[in-house]
Amino acid sequence: MTDYKTLGVRPVINAFATVTKYGGSLMPPEVIAAMNEAAGAFVDLQQLQRAVGEVIAELTGNEAAYVTSGAAAGIVLAAAASVLHKNPDALKRFPDLGAFNNEAIIFRSQRNPYDYSIKQTGLTYIEIEGASAALRAAITARTACALWFPRGERDEEDITLAEVIAIANERDIPVIVDAAAQLPPVENLWRFTEMGASLALFSGGKDLRGPQSSGLMLGRRDFIESIRPISNPNHGLGRPFKVGKEEMMGALAAVERYLKLDHAARERYCEETTRMFCAALNPLPGVRAERAFPNEAGQPLPRCRVMVDPGVLGKSAADLVTDFLRHEPAIAVAPDSDTSFFLNPMTLNPGEELIVRDACLKLLSAP
Repeated sequence: MTDYKTLGVRPVINAFATVTKYGGSLMPPEVIAAMNEAAGAFVDLQQLQRAVGEVIAELTGNEAAYVTSGAAAGIVLAAAASVLHKNPDALKRFPDLGAFNNEAIIFRSQRNPYDYSIKQTGLTYIEIEGASAALRAAITARTACALWFPRGERDEEDITLAEVIAIANERDIPVIVDAAAQLPPVENLWRFTEMGASLALFSGGKDLRGPQSSGLMLGRRDFIESIRPISNPNHGLGRPFKVGKEEMMGALAAVERYLKLDHAARERYCEETTRMFCAALNPLPGVRAERAFPNEAGQPLPRCRVMVDPGVLGKSAADLVTDFLRHEPAIAVAPDSDTSFFLNPMTLNPGEELIVRDACLKLLSAP
């Protein structure tokens, strides 16, 4: 039997976050069971995609839903939908969109590696500052959509999503929300679209704990219908973003599970674990630990910021991040600066918080 040990790959305790580099999250038994069941039979993928989408849409209070191969693929399809829902003739023209509305408005303060997915469609960026006047001035007859990427922190003078939607709606411009990591809170599954966003995109492999190679597109039915002809199993722009029957059923099971979770209990666990880390580490010479809130993605969960004095410990925070990965068992912690790193409870299994605490006491002890 082939497993990690046979391949020489070490499992990692994830005190980092729901990051793709460490597999996002761990699928719970009900998700694995749904995927195993789906793997046992052939099925019409288009029929399954529609059926799964209808159930997810009903569960989340959305008009329609579509399972994507991750949130980044969802950005590509959503950008394509912003053109197609008005211009079905563009179906076979991607990325040659010169004859259509081919501009996507993005905010300079929200730029990130994932917004490059838009360029795959042939859309052109119109980058603006985060002010109402700048948005109004940027909207023209060539505008296809505006992209909103929620950040953990926002400057007070920056425009809000509600203002973006109001201004865009005046000109019938769709707003796409890249909410890949915006769970929790669970209400975000319907909050962005209730506000008036045309589409909201979520990762299936982060806090939902569905298949890592899955995502959700939630929102307007006309947008989602417009991308079906170019999406798997059909040929076109979205053909490379294949979603298997196993991922579709796993994503559905993940949504069903997530809506039933005791999210308050999960918050209490993260708070208690963060307090435990701080209590254990603060007595150590050259170490200071504090509660950091919200976490790196702006989610309403705490994590522990650990600050170290390299002069006392003889090591920088970067050295310690490496030491944690070399530890037995290997532990992934989140780098922050030369003098700090984070411990994130949200991806720990019950009991692993004690392993992380003990590893910290060992690795952060002054020589």
